[in-house]
Amino acid sequence: MAEVQVDENGLKKTPMYDYYIEKGCKITDFGGWGLPIQISKIADEHAAVRNAVGLFDASHMGEVRVKSGKMNCYDWWNGLITNDVTKITYDGKAQYTAVCKEDGGMLDDMIYYRKNADEFVVTPNGSNREKIVKWMNDHNQDGQVTITDETYDWGLIAVQGPKAEELLARLTDTDLSAIEYYSYKEDQKVAGYDRVQISRTGYTGEEGFELYVPAESMVAIWKKLVEEGQDLGVTECALGARDTLRLEAGLPLYGNDFDESVNPIAGGIAFAVPKAKEADYIGKEAIANYRAGEKKQASRGFKIDGKQIARHGMEVKNEEGEVIGVVTSGTKSPTLGYPLGFVRVDTDYKVGDKVFIDIRGKLIEAELTKKDWLAEAK
Repeated sequence: MAEVQVDENGLKKTPMYDYYIEKGCKITDFGGWGLPIQISKIADEHAAVRNAVGLFDASHMGEVRVKSGKMNCYDWWNGLITNDVTKITYDGKAQYTAVCKEDGGMLDDMIYYRKNADEFVVTPNGSNREKIVKWMNDHNQDGQVTITDETYDWGLIAVQGPKAEELLARLTDTDLSAIEYYSYKEDQKVAGYDRVQISRTGYTGEEGFELYVPAESMVAIWKKLVEEGQDLGVTECALGARDTLRLEAGLPLYGNDFDESVNPIAGGIAFAVPKAKEADYIGKEAIANYRAGEKKQASRGFKIDGKQIARHGMEVKNEEGEVIGVVTSGTKSPTLGYPLGFVRVDTDYKVGDKVFIDIRGKLIEAELTKKDWLAEAK
C-alpha cells in the first residue's frame, strides 16, 4: 500500500486534498481524514443530488483485499460477518453486512465486493479501517487467507442523482444499464483512465454509482466529470450534504446510529443478519439471544411538527416522562422542510406513536415513523 500524506494537523489527505485547498474549502477532521463540510452551500449541494447530479469524495473509505489461502476466503469471511456469503454466488455482486464482537456489539458496517471465487474486497468505514484490519488479522493467525490493505492506493468518487447515469455515460463505453443495484464491473475505462471499478451503489437514496479509481487518476477524472456535467447541473458536494442526504434516505451512520455498544438488531439493520444463516459467526449467539429476549430496542424514524431540531444523544421520553430511548441522528430535512431523524427506543413504541424529545430542557412532541420519507417527496 502506498504511503498516505498528512497535513499540518496530522489529518490524512485524500487524493482531492490539494484541490480543496485551491478552491478555498475549510478542512475538518472526519475520522482522521481532512475533508470539507461543504464546497459551496450544503442546501445547494443537497438539492443538486435530489434533482440533478452531485459528486462526492469518499476516498476515506477502506479498500481491503482478501484472497483464499489455506482456506477459501468466503468460508473464512462467513465466520466474521452477520450476513450470509452464500447469498452472493456470482462475481460482480456486492453485499452489505456488519462485523460484530462476541457480545453482538458492532465493530463496523460495510459493503464487500465479490471479485471471483477466491477474492473479495472489503470497504470498512474510514474511521474504523485500522480496527477492522486488525480484527481480520487477529482472526487469521494461522494464515488461512491473505489480507492486503490497499486503502491509500485508491480514490472513491460517488456520482449520485437522477442524472448520474447520463453524466457517467458521456465518459465511458461501459454499458451502465447492465449494472444492477449492488453490482459492479471492474477494470473499466472512465474519462480515458483505466482500472476503474464502476459500482451501482451509493449513500444518498438516489440513483448513482461509486467509482473506485487509482489514486493518481482521481483528480483528473473528477475534473472531467465536472466539465462534462455543466449542462446537467453537476455539483461538487461534501460531508454536510452527504449527511442530510443519507438521513433523509433512512441510511445509518456508524458512530451516530450504532457503535460497539449496539447490536445490529437494535441498530436498525436486522436485514443484514439473516435468521436462516447456518454458519457460525462471531456474535451469533448474543444476537440470537437478544432477538429472543423480551426487552429490546429498535431504530425508528421520527418527525417533528415545528422548528426544533433534535440532535444525536438527546433523550427520548414517554408521556410519563420516563426515558425510553435516545436520538441517534437528526436534522431539518432540506427536501421535506421539517425536522426528522432516527431514534433508538424500546420496541413497545411503534410507528405512529407520540414520544417526547428533550431538546435543551424542553420536551418536544415527535411522531415515530418509518424511514421512508423520500417516498413522500416523490
